[in-house]
Amino acid sequence: MNTLLLQPIKKISGKMYLPGSKSISNRVLLLAALAQGTTHIHNLLDSEDTRHMIEALRALGVGIEVLDFSPFRSNLEVKVTGKAGPLSTTEQDLQLNLGLAGTAIRPLTAALCLGSGSFTLSGNSRMHERPIAHLVEGLEQLGADITYLENAGFPPLQINGTGLGGGNIKMSGAVSSQFLTSLLMAAPLAAGEICVKVVDTMVSRPYLDITMNLMRRFSANVSNPDESTFNVLPSAYVSPGKILVEGDASNASYFLAAAALPGNQIRVHGIGENSIQGDIAFVEALKHMGASVTMGYDWVEVCGGTLEGVDLDLNHIPDAAMTLVTLALFAKGPTRIRNIANWRVKETDRLDAMAREMRKLGAIIEEGEDSITIQPPARLVGAAIDTYGDHRMAMCFSLAALGDQNIGINNPEVVAKTFPNYFEVFESVCMR
Repeated sequence: MNTLLLQPIKKISGKMYLPGSKSISNRVLLLAALAQGTTHIHNLLDSEDTRHMIEALRALGVGIEVLDFSPFRSNLEVKVTGKAGPLSTTEQDLQLNLGLAGTAIRPLTAALCLGSGSFTLSGNSRMHERPIAHLVEGLEQLGADITYLENAGFPPLQINGTGLGGGNIKMSGAVSSQFLTSLLMAAPLAAGEICVKVVDTMVSRPYLDITMNLMRRFSANVSNPDESTFNVLPSAYVSPGKILVEGDASNASYFLAAAALPGNQIRVHGIGENSIQGDIAFVEALKHMGASVTMGYDWVEVCGGTLEGVDLDLNHIPDAAMTLVTLALFAKGPTRIRNIANWRVKETDRLDAMAREMRKLGAIIEEGEDSITIQPPARLVGAAIDTYGDHRMAMCFSLAALGDQNIGINNPEVVAKTFPNYFEVFESVCMR
């Protein structure tokens, strides 16, 4: 097992540039593949998840050319020649392994129901434990032919492309917004208008706003007349010609949180006041805790202050909410984060994993079914943090080095999923 030792950090200061957003990168890759014309994508994230999507699209015959690396090693410029319709129009038989990339396997599940062909979609062992039933149930209401190959409700899947019909359907939104995102992105190429009614709670709602924003940039007619209704008219996707991927707001949270401690300051470039990502709302949580935040068109700056514990519902920013758990180690009084049950179906059971690792650092933790309460220790305990194959566990626990103890990060290479050079960039703004 590889372990990265982080020595105590005295101060965070400077500026950094964000790699492209994983969520936006994989959405844009799929939309460009379905569209008429050629799309130049700038600032595309180069990571495990996007590589899985690129490899799958190439296997399906989509032309994807890497034109250049950006000045930042995790970013690419690529040219995608779209299919002007379904990804497959022949009776091919193809097996696609998507690893642990939820933002690849779920949208491809919906997209491959269009057109024709037979496809086996699988991933690693953890992906086969991540639910997909709500997406499959929604697609089946539109005529999709999908079979579970092992356990009902979970990958791997067998998909036979038969096309999707129109109509009124009902879906659950209680587990993941990726299910509705995936169906919506396939919907313009269905045979008729589709109206989706969400029958319960819609978690991670801001990610749906990202989806609709990007669909419209590719000329789709998608509307959201009320909180639980989504309408899509049949139409062709048309390339906008070029598109810039915003920096990843979830990945920004680690740097912004580190700067929230007294005496620290950082400016993060790549997101700003007009960001389409829901995780930009993380700065509001920092303000509640006592940090000072200013924003420009494409940057956010945080200056530290005395941090107070908070009690917040962070269902709308589940990934960035993890960062607040480790930041709570440095606050006065307890912090409680609520309405985060969907943490349990992420890359690992994040509620359980966060509770276990925070206790190693000396925090008193109360783990609820959909909440976590953190009582910070008088002084941190040095520890080796297990990462559970989860990139966000590795990154958020790097903040523990802001205390006065050495912190080990086991298997730090898991950050390759979304931010391959995270620890190098993190070190660039650290003073010891």
